[in-house]
Amino acid sequence: MEGGWSLEGGVLLCLIVSLLLPGRSNSFTINCSGFDQHGVDPAAFQTIFNQKDFRPVINYSVPTQVNISFVLSAILEVDEQLQLLTSFLWLKLIWKNPFISWDPEECGAISKLTVTTENLWLPDIFIVESMDVDQTPEGLSAYVTSDGHITYNKPMRVTSICSLDIFYFPFDQQNCTLTFSSFLYTVENMLLGMEKEVWEIVDTSRDIVRTQGEWELLGINKATPKMSVGSSLFDQIMFYVAIRRRPSLYVINLLVPSSFLIAIDALSFYLPAESENRAPFKITLLLGYNVFLLMMNKLLPASGTPLISVYFALCLSLMVVSLLETIFITYLLHLATTQPPPMPRWLHSQLLYWASPRKCCPTALWKVNVGPGFTPTHLPGPKEPGQLVGKELGPRQAELNGGSGLTSTQLADLWVQFSHMMDTFLFRLYLLFLASSIITVIVLWNT
Repeated sequence: MEGGWSLEGGVLLCLIVSLLLPGRSNSFTINCSGFDQHGVDPAAFQTIFNQKDFRPVINYSVPTQVNISFVLSAILEVDEQLQLLTSFLWLKLIWKNPFISWDPEECGAISKLTVTTENLWLPDIFIVESMDVDQTPEGLSAYVTSDGHITYNKPMRVTSICSLDIFYFPFDQQNCTLTFSSFLYTVENMLLGMEKEVWEIVDTSRDIVRTQGEWELLGINKATPKMSVGSSLFDQIMFYVAIRRRPSLYVINLLVPSSFLIAIDALSFYLPAESENRAPFKITLLLGYNVFLLMMNKLLPASGTPLISVYFALCLSLMVVSLLETIFITYLLHLATTQPPPMPRWLHSQLLYWASPRKCCPTALWKVNVGPGFTPTHLPGPKEPGQLVGKELGPRQAELNGGSGLTSTQLADLWVQFSHMMDTFLFRLYLLFLASSIITVIVLWNT
């Protein structure tokens, strides 16, 4: 351009529009000389801005290629009751406007400009699973390159439907989908592609994630199925987002206190069965455990039955069974000091079988508690000297005990052995439950 030309003349000649004839260029060539000295003249792009209501293609039968990528910068909330995932994305869309072109050498090496999105045609990409209206801020801009490529970045707070499986809470992993598609343009008008590889999206998301809260990103996979709506076929890209809950908060606040209470309840079996403090101690633990569950209930999922709820139910059941067993043993020991009930033959034979040194319950336990010289005077309750010693069983009692003719003292010893055997069995059941719980937690945490 000659130096004597006026600015108005330069504006009039800044656009050389092709006539779209064979052999001609199919684009607006923008003369941008002077942009590096006097700034961008909006009039140079006005003809292009006037076409923002139409899809920018030379041949309308050719679909527009829109490449998609995103960055998952935060996992804000996972609502188990409503089955919703709330996340924050930076969505990036890239497409080409064939009517935009300029020579960077004539523009002072300017190869990229920013243009407000109000002046550009934008693809109507949305997330199929989204449950919120798009709240994209107004006044955003897009980058326009000298060869007509447009790059549009926008922030999105997305609340999407996600099928959540909370059975393994708090060691659960969730797989949610984010499906990008157009609600207006079919495959004849718009095709979707990837702006970058999936592994790049995952690495970038992990690097810039802003939350160190409850969830962490495991990985992202993609699929490209077509969506059929009636006779129309829409292109879409489906991303499978795998996230995992950080269980530390729940292990420290739920599992550890519960395990401590169960362990203390198991240690209460070392209190003598005839002790008057054993039952009140177990009642206090049971009440404390119920208060603990009420206080920690807000940390549990509001819907469904996770594995941890089953664990709490088993803990509570064990404590209730332990209390009932203590009450029953106290009742048996009271009867043994007054009028020992007859022992059925099957129970007597089982007691002798399991009390054998070859079985799981060693006789050393009985030698301490119920030795050969044990008499009912070792048991609590008022007794007269010699009240039960040597007392023979009646005909009905002898019949129930297989006609063995055991004395009341021997019968009392058998019931005491039976009580201690119940204690041993329940104590070992506690140990088995604690060991199984610890192993399960370790396996789930490391899986």
